[in-house]
Amino acid sequence: MDIVERFINYTKINTTTSRENGAKGIMPSSPGQMKLAKLLVSELEALGMEDIILRENAIVTATLPANTDETIPVVSFFGHLDTSAEQTADTKAQRLPYNGGDLCLNPELNIYLRESEFPELKNYIGDDLIVTDGTSLLGADDKAALAAIMNALQFLISHPEIRHGEVKVGFVPDEEQGLRGAKAFDVSEFGADFGYTLDCCGIGEFVYENWNAGDAEIIFTGQSAHPMSAKGKLKNSLLMAHKFISMLPGGEAPEYTEGREGYYWVKQLQGNSARTVLKLDIRDFSEEGYHARKRFVRQLAESACALWGEGSVICQLSDRYANVFNSLQGEGHYPIDIALRAYQRCGITPTPVAMRGGYDGAVLSQKGLPCPNIFTGAHNFHSIYEYLPVRSLRAASDVVIAIIQETFNGFTTGNRES
Repeated sequence: MDIVERFINYTKINTTTSRENGAKGIMPSSPGQMKLAKLLVSELEALGMEDIILRENAIVTATLPANTDETIPVVSFFGHLDTSAEQTADTKAQRLPYNGGDLCLNPELNIYLRESEFPELKNYIGDDLIVTDGTSLLGADDKAALAAIMNALQFLISHPEIRHGEVKVGFVPDEEQGLRGAKAFDVSEFGADFGYTLDCCGIGEFVYENWNAGDAEIIFTGQSAHPMSAKGKLKNSLLMAHKFISMLPGGEAPEYTEGREGYYWVKQLQGNSARTVLKLDIRDFSEEGYHARKRFVRQLAESACALWGEGSVICQLSDRYANVFNSLQGEGHYPIDIALRAYQRCGITPTPVAMRGGYDGAVLSQKGLPCPNIFTGAHNFHSIYEYLPVRSLRAASDVVIAIIQETFNGFTTGNRES
């Protein structure tokens, strides 16, 4: 099956993640994810893959056996089944030639992919773009990954002369709401030595840094009173929360930061005069900076509590995921080296990107499976203007194949990558 046909078939299954069901602990959160998982299982079976397992939470794993007696580390590849909840409509994908300028997605609704808004389109003149009709997401995040991985497996199975070690694949649900599938994934049962997610953007991009990420929930307890007798009695928890927010560093918010600059994000504020709950996201690329930010929030809460009275401010901090680079230093650097050689093997210039977000590989890395992130080739994730250049999709699959080949080449001498 051609990779484009494969991808478009996947987009026909609506796998929009359900935040409502996710909040109830249901996984997969939407029935389409299980439907897609079953389709993938049938395709893996048709390819002759081994150890195929479909779990009740829609996590799929499978193994391509080694065709060599050499001792080779087991490499793995991951994609996620769900698409973002920003749009819920069914996808009507179309493949259109791009010759420059604006591209009409939907003449009836006058929806265009405009070069003035997305100037990187100029890089794809002469290519075909896979787009929607402008009424939904495309779902290349992350069905392009599924297509690229499956296409690579198909190629290797049809070319047994290409020697390789054991290769494993994993497809997980509900990445789009807190990396839930990766958190439920059993790394020890999986049995891989290292891996790669395909969950990134334009051709050449390569992620091996992301946030150290945490959450803060700060509860303000006030004292309600009727306005007619409130003087000296009313302690307004909403105003307490606003004063707390005003003491956060003004320039260290998402809208003022870029690159590797960390931030505090005031995410949610809900309550009344008696009780208010503030939720913050805490982000930093360095471990030292991340822990310093958590200390600052904790100390600020303690100071506010001392000012407003015992029990008036309670701060609860939790970790969400860590920077994948924490797991890729020293001897653990070899997955980066292998990927960089694979890019070069494919004639692709690597563009390292520090991801200002999280992805499944960050969770998998914390669990002991070092896992950088490879491009799928798509642009404008979570948008009706999402598009996928066909050459970039093919290149993503080529990189998967090249990584498998470079893993074999790098370890057949018995010398571990440095």
